[in-house]
Amino acid sequence: MRKVFLLVALAIAFVSGPVFAAGKTYNVCWSHYTGWEPWAYTDEKGILKKWGDKYGIDIRLTLVNDYVESINQYTAGKYQACTMTNMDALTIPAVGGVDSTALIVGDFSNGNDGILIKGGRTIRDLRQRKIKLVQHSVSHYLLSRALAINGMRETDLTLVNATESDIEKSFAADKNAAAVTWNPILLKLRRDENTNLVFDSSKIPGEIIDLMVVRTDAPETLKKALVGAWCEVMNIMSTQDQLAQDAIQFMATTAGDSLPQFKAQLKTTSLFYKPLHAAIFTRSQVLKGTMEYVRSFSFEHGLYGDSAKTKDQVGIAFADGTVMGNPKNVKLRFDATFMQMAADGKL
Repeated sequence: MRKVFLLVALAIAFVSGPVFAAGKTYNVCWSHYTGWEPWAYTDEKGILKKWGDKYGIDIRLTLVNDYVESINQYTAGKYQACTMTNMDALTIPAVGGVDSTALIVGDFSNGNDGILIKGGRTIRDLRQRKIKLVQHSVSHYLLSRALAINGMRETDLTLVNATESDIEKSFAADKNAAAVTWNPILLKLRRDENTNLVFDSSKIPGEIIDLMVVRTDAPETLKKALVGAWCEVMNIMSTQDQLAQDAIQFMATTAGDSLPQFKAQLKTTSLFYKPLHAAIFTRSQVLKGTMEYVRSFSFEHGLYGDSAKTKDQVGIAFADGTVMGNPKNVKLRFDATFMQMAADGKL
């Protein structure tokens, strides 16, 4: 799943050789998550190949079941593009020195991530409790935002680092359980009548963003082909016809979910079905505010590395040309160019 976070050693970015020197074959990886299952469909149905052929390149798509490992391998140079969240794009490849571009802003979590509690009904009922979560992940970020919004701090409770499976297994047996988790686990745990959802990502819409990230020095042919293939599947999914239903069934099966489970997750995943909407979001001032929250959280929790003196160490460039952080060390870029080309029918 996309939520687990590990900080990559900074040296990993500098041991990789030239990425684009060998021919016209490009390697792209993805991992399982509701908002990324469409990539499997692009591959299975030949859509990715069609767009690759259009631009004279071969795109090899690989599923990496370990989300962290997929980003590690991208950072090391094995893949030229990889699915990841906005937070992980900053704290792994960007902090690791790899100049990366958020090519496709595919969706944001709009209820897929949440905080659950037994024996309480509000965030304030978390005081003095132990709460299980994957630390230094977007779950941790969600908790941090929820506490700040409610005038609380992490010191008001005890964080317990746990794996996805441990959270799922231990929650049911603990009458005082509290946890931060994501779908499909979130859906399963909420079935208990004694469990209350006290905060979810719909309260911070647009902050947990799911991306296709590409190395900035990747050729335009790869960028155009990836955007073209993605937008074609989004167009299919946005209809109500049989092809759309078949596509969603395929994605549910690939994800290992039942169709009802997958549809429930789609409801809390705000996919940008229209490329224009993705482009507008990427150019928005809201995104700048989000990345200020994200970089502040990341720096304060040590995710920039022990040697980092300030959150300005890494520069983040936005679609309007402005830079947040060090303009001489821009390593993460949000670019609406290719989504706008898709919207204008110019791919």
